[in-house]
Amino acid sequence: MLWPFGTTWRPVRQKRRTAIDLRWLTARSWTRRWYPQGVDVGEWHGRRTLAVSWFRQRLDGQHLASRVALVDLERSRHLDVLLAVDEEGVLQPAPIHAGGLAWCGDRLFVAATGRGIWEFDLSRIRRVHGADARRIAGARARGHRVSALVAVRTRVHPIDLRCSFLGRVVDADGTTLDRVLIGEYKADDTGRIAEFDVPEGAGGFTERERFSPGIPRMQGAVRWGERHFVSQSDHLRPGVLWTGPRDAMTRSRIPLPIGCEDLALDPEARLLWTLGEHPWKRVVRGIPLGALGL
Repeated sequence: MLWPFGTTWRPVRQKRRTAIDLRWLTARSWTRRWYPQGVDVGEWHGRRTLAVSWFRQRLDGQHLASRVALVDLERSRHLDVLLAVDEEGVLQPAPIHAGGLAWCGDRLFVAATGRGIWEFDLSRIRRVHGADARRIAGARARGHRVSALVAVRTRVHPIDLRCSFLGRVVDADGTTLDRVLIGEYKADDTGRIAEFDVPEGAGGFTERERFSPGIPRMQGAVRWGERHFVSQSDHLRPGVLWTGPRDAMTRSRIPLPIGCEDLALDPEARLLWTLGEHPWKRVVRGIPLGALGL
C-alpha cells in the first residue's frame, strides 16, 4: 500500500487479547538510538490513525532528531514524519524530547520539555531529499539517495511548567474537548499537572486549573469527565496507572507496559492508549475503557 505522497507504509504487528498490542517489526523494536515517547489518536486522509513520537540521540545522550510515526489502525502499517524547525530558511531537526502529543485536526502539539509546547502543521507536510533529509533525521552522510517527509514548527507556546507530557480531555459523554492536560515528570512527588484551553488562531494556551497529585515519575495524563488517568513509570517493572478524581486517585489493578510513557484517550474505539520505551520491550497498547470501569 502506498501513502498519498508515494511513501511505502511499513508493517506493525497487531495482537488482540484483552488489549490491543502493536509491536514494531523493524530495528526500532530494539534500537538505542530512537526512543518512543508520546501518543495520540487522530485522522489522516480520512483514516483513524495513531501518532507516536520518537526522539533520536547518540549513545552518549546527545539529542539528534525527533519524528512522529503515523500508524494506520485498520491496516497496522506506519510511516514517519520528521519534526523540523526553520532557521533562516534552512530546516534543522527539532531538538525536543517529544514526551507527549495532542493531535487537534491539522495541528500537532508536542511537549518540548522545559521549553513549552511546540506546534506543527500537518496540512503542510513537505518532502525533502538528500543532505536535507539526512540532516533533519540526525543521520550521517551516506552515498545512497534518501528522502523524508517533514512537518515544520509553526509556533512555540510558552507554558509555566516543565512540559514533560501532554494529553487530551474528553467530556463525560465521550466528546473530545479543546482542552489538554500538561504535566511534569519529576523523580519525587512534586510534579504538577495543569489543564489548559487549546489556543485558537494566534492565541496562547489559557490555564484553567493546576494540581499536584503527589505521584512520582509521572509520564502521561488524560481526563474523561471527572476521572483522571495518570501513568507512572517504575524503571524495568510494569508501569502503574492511577485513576479517579484529581484529589482521590487510586492505583488501578491493570498494569501498564514496562517503561510506560504518555497516555491518549480514544473515544471512538473506547480505548486508553499508552506505550513502553525500553528496547526489546516496546509496545503500543490500547486498553479497553470498560476494563477501567468506564
